[in-house]
Amino acid sequence: MKKATETMQTKKSGTAAQAAAGSPTELIDAKITELADWRGETLARVRKLIKQADPDVAEEWKWRGVPVWSHAGIICTGETYKSVVKLTFAKGASLPDPSSLFNSSLEGNTRRAIDIHEGETIDETAFKALIGAAVALNTSARTATGRQKKKSTGA
Repeated sequence: MKKATETMQTKKSGTAAQAAAGSPTELIDAKITELADWRGETLARVRKLIKQADPDVAEEWKWRGVPVWSHAGIICTGETYKSVVKLTFAKGASLPDPSSLFNSSLEGNTRRAIDIHEGETIDETAFKALIGAAVALNTSARTATGRQKKKSTGA
C-alpha cells in the first residue's frame, strides 16, 4: 500500500519536471545517486536510520529538491550543501537532546538542526531516539488538536 504522502504535489513541492520524474522516494534515491560523494553517503545513512526509528515515516520532496521525512507532521528535512549535510528538525526546540546532537540553528524558537561535515559520524542510538521523540511530539500535538476540535464543536 502506498502512503498518501508519496503523491507529488507539483504546486507546493517542485516543478512539473520533478513530478514527472517519480515519487518522493524515487527523487530522494536520485538525489543520493547524483551527489555521488560523502554527502550522498551521509544522506543515505541518516535516511536509513530515520526509517529504522520510524517504519511508518513518509518521505516527501518539497521546496524544489529537499528531502523531507514526516509522521503526523514534519520530522526533519535533509538539505545538502557543499560542506555540510543539514538535518533540520521542524520542532527541534521542543525535543529533548541529552546527547547534544543539535549543533546548528540553536538560536531559534522552533527549529534545531544537526550539521554533519565530511568525516563526521552521528551517534545512531541518540539519533534514533531523537526521531522517536519528534514522532511522539507530532502525534501528541495532532491528538491534542483533535480533542480541542471536538470540545469546540460539542462532539
